[in-house]
Amino acid sequence: MAAERPFVEIDEVSMRYGGADGTLALQDATLSVARGEFVAVVGPSGCGKSTLMRLVTGLWPSSAGSVIVAGREVDRPLSIAGMAFQNPTLLPWRTILDNVMLPLEVVEPHRRQLRAQRAMYEEKARKLLAMVGLAGFEKKFAYQLSGGMQQRASLCRALIHDPQLLMLDEPFGALDIFTREDLWEQLQNVCETLKPTVILVTHDLKEAVYLADRVLVMSSRPGRILAERRIPFPRPRLLNDTYRPEFQAMVHELRDHISAARRGEEILDAV
Repeated sequence: MAAERPFVEIDEVSMRYGGADGTLALQDATLSVARGEFVAVVGPSGCGKSTLMRLVTGLWPSSAGSVIVAGREVDRPLSIAGMAFQNPTLLPWRTILDNVMLPLEVVEPHRRQLRAQRAMYEEKARKLLAMVGLAGFEKKFAYQLSGGMQQRASLCRALIHDPQLLMLDEPFGALDIFTREDLWEQLQNVCETLKPTVILVTHDLKEAVYLADRVLVMSSRPGRILAERRIPFPRPRLLNDTYRPEFQAMVHELRDHISAARRGEEILDAV
């Protein structure tokens, strides 16, 4: 039986900003992500992690190489992708429920169906909010919620249109450690229930190891994939697992790769 084709395929992708003499952000970056897999991408600051996210979702075209998602070349923004960023970017004049439902007003076929099936979509949004502990906050506005609660709502907004691909760009980076760890648990539960394909960009190695099936390490700019580490810990994972020696050893191993990348070196015995 033939192996299933990867859901995300990035083949020798390069990205240069500002023309021929501009900044080369990515060079010959190659990676693949299986359907339903949770992959975390880590690396030094400025290595092109966020650029990679924008190329995969079709927000920017690559300068060279190919980006294929769900078997199709990416040449425009993907309607099958949901995105959440470090800043939750909730619209202040809309309630939390209406913020969560915003993608339904843009993404087809939901846009065509929204008016006739609004009650169904509202119920779906309420269930997502309940899943992340925000039941009862549907009619609140962003300023009435804490930063962690806003980020939960942002995650629901990214999931409301049933995206096959969930792209997370430092979604918890601005939060305190206690709120961040709470949201790790929430995200793990959501992904176990809905099972999207997930690519997470993060600077937090503990977060990467806790959440991901596989962690990819990028080089310094111009970015490329230096190494990968498959995470062997069973799910569901507990926060107490992050204190286990084998968990800590994996975090330190990844840190060694990033430290080497910052010095312009490469560890030959790749993880």
